Amino acid sequence: MQILVVDDEASIRELLTFNLKKNGYEVTAAADGREALAKAAGMDLVLLDIMLPEVDGLEVCRRLKADPQTSGIPIIMLTAKAEEIDRVLGLELGADDYVVKPFSMRELLARVKAVLRRSAKDSQSEKGREETLKIGGLRLDFSSYQAWLHDEPIALTPKEYELLKLLVTNPGRAFTRDELLERIWGYEYYGDTRTVDVHIRHLRAKLKDDENISKAIETVRGIGYRFARRTA
Repeated sequence: MQILVVDDEASIRELLTFNLKKNGYEVTAAADGREALAKAAGMDLVLLDIMLPEVDGLEVCRRLKADPQTSGIPIIMLTAKAEEIDRVLGLELGADDYVVKPFSMRELLARVKAVLRRSAKDSQSEKGREETLKIGGLRLDFSSYQAWLHDEPIALTPKEYELLKLLVTNPGRAFTRDELLERIWGYEYYGDTRTVDVHIRHLRAKLKDDENISKAIETVRGIGYRFARRTA
């Protein structure tokens, strides 16, 4: 497994590189955001500090998730900031997890293993599916992470796309908000499920040109959400 470690502090890069290699991973290091963008292609995971010179970590995350060549690479954000807004921004941009400095190496390695395991499972399940899915006027392309409504591209964030994809590929199944957080964001959100509601609201707004699709994203009272396929 190839891991890219991105941090502007040499001591942290060296510490992470040593421990990751000790646990069997191949490691490439980058000291700033521009270098990270140049080295990210082909990696299995990126450990990404938020406070970086040249290009900050949040912008690096956004660019990686927007590029079809790197959008599928899982990202764990590393940050010395404890404020919730920094964690939320990274996760909204598509990061898979975050670790707040100072962190224990045991915790970090556990997060790395969990994210890689989840990524491998998702990749394996994806192989057995068709590359595209069409429901009424909605079309999803699983390989390019793109969506269209009546042949017009929909500007979805990475998390909006993943949420929509999960719902439409499991029609009729009700997901709790906590389950959606775990499946899409991949971490415990301390019981705050508002981010799911916000993403659902955004999805419905972006799909409003086809009421059969937008209204098919149903609220299951007291539980969460489901996609009820409608043909008329």
